[in-house]
This record gives sequence, structure tokens and C-alpha cells, in this order.
Amino acid sequence: MKVGIVGARGLSSVLGFRTIEGCEITALCDLNEDLLKQKSAHYRIPNTYRIFDDMLESDIDAVVIASPMQLHVPMAIAALEAGKHVLSEVTAGVTMDELWWLIETVEKYKKTYMLAENFIYTPTNQLVNELVKRGMFGELYYGEGEYLHNVCNLATYPNGKTSWRTFWQLGTHGTFYPTHSLGPVMTWMKDERIASIATFGSGVHHKTGLRQEDTNVTMCQLESGKLVRLRVDCCSQRPHNMNAYQLQGTHGVYESARGMGDVPKIAFYEEGNPDSVKNWRPLSDFNEYLPERYKNATEQQKKTGHWGGDYFVVKDFVDACMNGTQPPIDVYKACEWTAVALLSSLSVTNGSRILDVPNFRKNMPRSEQYIKL
Repeated sequence: MKVGIVGARGLSSVLGFRTIEGCEITALCDLNEDLLKQKSAHYRIPNTYRIFDDMLESDIDAVVIASPMQLHVPMAIAALEAGKHVLSEVTAGVTMDELWWLIETVEKYKKTYMLAENFIYTPTNQLVNELVKRGMFGELYYGEGEYLHNVCNLATYPNGKTSWRTFWQLGTHGTFYPTHSLGPVMTWMKDERIASIATFGSGVHHKTGLRQEDTNVTMCQLESGKLVRLRVDCCSQRPHNMNAYQLQGTHGVYESARGMGDVPKIAFYEEGNPDSVKNWRPLSDFNEYLPERYKNATEQQKKTGHWGGDYFVVKDFVDACMNGTQPPIDVYKACEWTAVALLSSLSVTNGSRILDVPNFRKNMPRSEQYIKL
């Protein structure tokens, strides 16, 4: 399987592909010629392109889209039309209309499309997922995800030019980048669907001149009534913490580490023993339940990034391409999770109004492809 990557600044998947037998990265595309030469030489990628369509005309089988987020859908559509499988970085798109186009194109050309949401694949989140699958949390009803990462320094490039992030991330309102927070929680919630969202913003207190609020909190209500709270904060002056989660069920609760030597922790309630849930235990006490493929991961696979998660993202994508199976984060999940970002902007600028989330699914009728206030 030959793979091309577009976006020389987004090469987190390279090591993952190189640990999989039968996969090779044969092409790299980027407009920045100096960066293109530097990265292709460093990673020993034989073919380089400055024009994306030229790369699509080569003999690659799949494309990794690691370009700025406003290019994700146009490039995905072009790749699918060219008969290539697509692994797209987050978010899936930047407008609601783009999500309809993306779904229809995936369905038309019947190629694999997967969203590369790698936080789902960290060993810690996979361990929690395994405990959920075993029923140890009982019935789940609440989850939290937080992405706290000041990226204001990325509003300009090192050469002083304005970055795309100034407009498509920090120039927007709402929870513009929710998938790192949302992906793991929704995976734990299994086949649930997000039915509605409402977003609350803190207002702008930073002095950057950027439009993005310091903090946005989005409440998601699932179709069953369960709640998921998201916080995205990319402007506040604070220590970095982009990996914060909480999960509550009738028989268990999980909280991720919060810094200062904290560790991921968990507590379970035992029937007939009301005191059993009063004390935390380190999540590591349950490492025996880690999925086998994580236990058996090679040192090379563990070094691929995000605590080895980047390898498993790529592995699941390759397996879906080779076997014709549905990828874990297919186009419908990608669009639902991305829609939370897009609708949150509309919500927060309309008095935190509750907005319905479309039911993204196969052969979705055009009559449902709209948003109403």
C-alpha cells in the first residue's frame, strides 16, 4: 500500500505507517518548497510535489490529509474522486455544507475515509474503554473532556506571516476544536448519538486581538439523555493540559491526571458496600485489562507518538482499506463530532441557544441537510 501525505508540518503518521508490513510512504506534498525538501530528506520520502493534483495522479493508494483545516474537505473530495483512500486530520471540515459534500462523496466513490482522532487511541483511554466494555462502570450517564492548550503563539508563522490559525481557529467563536475532548468520551458512550448542543463562552479577556473566547464550554445532550461537557481553551495563560477527562457511571467513576504529580484514578462501587466508592485507586491497578494489542506493542510502535496511539490510528486505517471494512471513526462520526464545533459557534453567538445536531447517517436525505435556529 503506497501512501502520500499532504502537509509537511503534519507528519505524525509517518512512523506508524513504517511499522506496518506492506506499507510505504512514497510521496509528500507541500507548498513550502524549503520545508518540503527538508522533511522529505529527513524521512527519506522519494517523491515530492507542490501541487496536490499532481500527487493524486501518481500511483499512491491512500492520502493522509495533514494540511490546514480549511483544506481538509476540498482535498478529501479530490482524493476520493481520484480513487484514493483518505485519512484526515481533525477537524473533518469548517462548514456544515462541507460535511454534506464529504458524506455524499464518500458514499459515491466507496473508498475508505477515516478521521485521525488519535486521542481515542492513547493507552490510558483504551484501558478505560476496556473497563467500560466489561460493564465495570455500570450504566454511563456523564462524561467530560477538556482541551486546554494556549496556541496564540501559532497565530503567526516563524517568518512573521499570518497563520491560517488566526482565521480558522482563533478567528472563530465557540468550541472550534472539540474532537480531542469529545472522541474518547463518545467512544466510551458506544453507539450513542449527540442530539443537541449549547455553548457558553467566557468572553474575550486576552490581549491578542483574536476573536476566540478565552474559554468555551459546550454541553452535549445525547439521544438517550446522557450528558457530555466539553471545555476548549486555547487562549488562557495556564499550564498545558490537553488530555483531561472524566467519566461517571452507576458503579464507577474515572478522572484523568490533572498535573502536579497526579495520576489517572478510578473508583468502583460494590453492591452492598457503600464505603467501597469513597477511595480512589490508580488506574494502573487495572493494567491487566489493557487490550492485548497494546500489551504486545513493539518498542517501535510505542515510539510513534501520543504514547503509541499514532500507530493504532494508522493500523486501523490500513486494515479498513485492505479489508474493505468500516473504519472505527468513519465519515458519519467524523461529521457528527465536527458539527459540534460548527454549531457551537452559532450557539454562543445566539445567546447560548440549544441547537439540534443532524443525524449523520448513510443515504441521509437532502431534506435533513440544514440547520435551523
